[in-house]
Amino acid sequence: MNALTIQNLSVTYDKQYALEDVNFSIPEGSLTGIIGPNGAGKSTLIKAILRLIPTISGEVTVYGKPYKKQRSLVGYVPQRSEVDWDFPTNALDVVLMGRYGHIGWIKRPNKKEVQYALDCLKKVGMEEFADRQISQLSGGQQQRVFLARALAQDAQVYFMDEPFVGVDAATERAIIKLMQEWKEQGKTVLVVHHDLQTVKDYFDHCLLLNKKPIECGPTSDVFTMDNLQRTYGGSISFLGNNQVMMQGG
Repeated sequence: MNALTIQNLSVTYDKQYALEDVNFSIPEGSLTGIIGPNGAGKSTLIKAILRLIPTISGEVTVYGKPYKKQRSLVGYVPQRSEVDWDFPTNALDVVLMGRYGHIGWIKRPNKKEVQYALDCLKKVGMEEFADRQISQLSGGQQQRVFLARALAQDAQVYFMDEPFVGVDAATERAIIKLMQEWKEQGKTVLVVHHDLQTVKDYFDHCLLLNKKPIECGPTSDVFTMDNLQRTYGGSISFLGNNQVMMQGG
């Protein structure tokens, strides 16, 4: 079964296409890397799927039903740069936000929900920072808090927008471990990712995007020199041992 299907999705900024007639499907239980050059529409794609920005056309289905009806099955980890880290709240409250889809926005979390959130923080090594203001956390710690919030959502389909940017090695390992655990549980994860060297190590599925999908499918089939050059133009080459080099940024 496909966890996600996108049909005829288009987005414009200032009358220019950011995404044009995007069509693809993602199988259940896959780790999918969304790969493409700067300005290719990778983050825009996630926001359009989640209805965080307006679209001019397109249909999004999650497990065969419209996204609007399946919203509770979807989790989201945004870019850290898009979060107001000065907002006066602590790590535990951020994680509890991930439970609102289950308990509602009006009800206050009970002891069971608080303990659930604490367990999520513990899973990413942040339980001792539960009462710490998020503005006082390091970049890697902030990202772990958002991972804990994603865990608290207990979703079936996760979107992660550049989760590895600006984090330490320990946090990167925590992210990879969490993605692999989600996959083992049959969950589906889509990740905007920039490091071409690690695509084959991290993802079993791949979407190559440059305003339109170039190819989408198993990484072993899709992540090839020909397809990467179609995606990035002439600014890419292979150095052997699956090493990829960008030329000119």
